[in-house]
Amino acid sequence: MTEFSKVGVTRRTMLKAGIATAGLLAMPAVLRAQDKSLKVGVYGGYFKKSFDEHIFPEFTKATGIAVESIAEPTGEAWLVQLEQAAKAGQAPADVSMMSQTSTLKGQATELWTPIDTSRIKNSGDLLERFVNKYPDGRVAGIGAVAWFITLVTNTNVYKEAPTSWDALWDPANKDKLGLLALASNSFLLEVTAKTFMGGTNALDTEEGLLKAFDKLAEVKPNVRLWYRDEAQFEQALKSGEIPMGQYYHDVTGLAAADGQPVRSTFPKEGGIQDSGNWVISRASKKADEAHVFMDYMCQPSIQGLMSRKVGTAPTLKKEVLDLTPEEFAAVSSEIDPIIPRYDLYTTKADWINQKWTELIVG
Repeated sequence: MTEFSKVGVTRRTMLKAGIATAGLLAMPAVLRAQDKSLKVGVYGGYFKKSFDEHIFPEFTKATGIAVESIAEPTGEAWLVQLEQAAKAGQAPADVSMMSQTSTLKGQATELWTPIDTSRIKNSGDLLERFVNKYPDGRVAGIGAVAWFITLVTNTNVYKEAPTSWDALWDPANKDKLGLLALASNSFLLEVTAKTFMGGTNALDTEEGLLKAFDKLAEVKPNVRLWYRDEAQFEQALKSGEIPMGQYYHDVTGLAAADGQPVRSTFPKEGGIQDSGNWVISRASKKADEAHVFMDYMCQPSIQGLMSRKVGTAPTLKKEVLDLTPEEFAAVSSEIDPIIPRYDLYTTKADWINQKWTELIVG
């Protein structure tokens, strides 16, 4: 579930200026939505479909703001498009869902309009890790959605669930693992540091990074597949051909609910929690509507709706949510998560990718 969703409500033309305010207020919400609109960029695929169906129409009903959704390309291509467009004073989307790494990279050129959290009434309930700030403290992005990568196993092959990420290194699991192929999406350096080096602060220095690379290299005999195609690994996990690895908690849970012999486990060191932010392009003229949108998306009830309908983990504190324990467990965990070191993938990206190729997947 590396990617997300987009809205089916198309942008409406502006109402002619002569309509009286009283008449406008008396109109149904769908018609009033013609007066205001917002372009929202979101990842495609399953998320797009889910947001289109369950989230954006409800936002339009509640606020009278029509949403034109824009399907974002994957990777950093959307960041490049937004940057180029902003230089020309254009905004392909007013609000975009951005990876943490792309949010950081956009800060370098002041691409993001700072968010006024005083206009977002539940901003104080956002978990601190989901508030992305400029170096001077201005808020560049706030948590849109989060998701977990966990330790997954085929239940026919592994009758008992593993309890630690150290299972990836167990010689008994030779040639049995499926792991994500990139340093910047597998976050296996962080897993290594949390499991064997006391925490991800061990990656602060080049010496620490090299120690993590050396330890992670020990896992190579156990890896059957370094995967880029999620569907390929998912099928192999279901069949038992590749019975252990790392994968998305929510997708694995859906497969288990469908009767597939798979399980998702939050190891004692925590699952890997990745996330995306809402950001506002500096070229957008819709900052007011964008703040209304973010205020809406940060409501506990909407966070709960997204968990139930989209399968994302909430970005708000657990105590303010309306999720049952079972609903919360379906998308999240109370074990402290492993938080990716996004800073490394902006400041040391070339060096890390080179070492990754040389020492891990080469």
